[in-house]
Amino acid sequence: MGCDGGTIPKRHELVKGPKKVEKVDKDAELVAQWNYCALSQEILRRPIVACELGRLYNKDAVIEFLLDKSSEKAPGKAASHIKSIKNVTELRLSDNPAWEGDRGNTKGDKHDDLQRARFICPVVGLEMNGRHRFCFLRCCGCVFSERALKEIKAEVCHTCGAAFQEDDVIVLNGSKEDVAALRGRMEERRLRARLQKKAKKPKAAECASPTASSPKRTSPSSRPTAPPSAPRRSRRTGSPTRPTASEARARSLRLGLMGVGVRAPAGPSGCPLSPAASVVTLARRGA
Repeated sequence: MGCDGGTIPKRHELVKGPKKVEKVDKDAELVAQWNYCALSQEILRRPIVACELGRLYNKDAVIEFLLDKSSEKAPGKAASHIKSIKNVTELRLSDNPAWEGDRGNTKGDKHDDLQRARFICPVVGLEMNGRHRFCFLRCCGCVFSERALKEIKAEVCHTCGAAFQEDDVIVLNGSKEDVAALRGRMEERRLRARLQKKAKKPKAAECASPTASSPKRTSPSSRPTAPPSAPRRSRRTGSPTRPTASEARARSLRLGLMGVGVRAPAGPSGCPLSPAASVVTLARRGA
């Protein structure tokens, strides 16, 4: 049996066997993890942030992802757990003095050394290229190699001196087991924060509501005032007439006894008299 041109097919061309698993280049995978943003797939540029699972992002890409609320955009697997900018930490990275980048490759004929990294551990000096395990502190954002944390055991950061706990140590670009452990810690941390927030709400409501046993204070404006008396009218014309001097003094004395509506008379020094002295003074004037 032949084909066009007189060729004879071989057995492996006619019989379909199992597909070969494509092997991923480890060097290319390390370069993608440590030099490119996990969300936008662009090269990492400062400011660089990391999530609670240890993935690296450009801060601008995370902000754009959080602001874009369109229904057409489906959240990616690399950022589905990021709900707020508080879920990421800005990293404090130490530059590698031996890394030249594109400065020495002006003609485009220079070989790029993939083993060189842009950042190093400030304590031990290891390069952050994926060959060594690195981690950062969630409380301050400082980045160290795991060897530095194990060799120099301390309860404060080696760079800024901030106190940290074991829960604050996040492994960068860890293995599947590391990511699973970090995810469990992340869920526990968020659940604890939600429970604390719910516990604070009833306390705030109790402080805001007034107690039933507290007495109500009455303002001076709410005190009862004397009912106005009907003005006296003339028999001839029917129009209201002005009260006489004796009637005015009697009304002032009556209002002075109630303590409302009338200013207390002043004494010899010009200061207002007490209610009892005011009644006596008004009675003398009426007499």
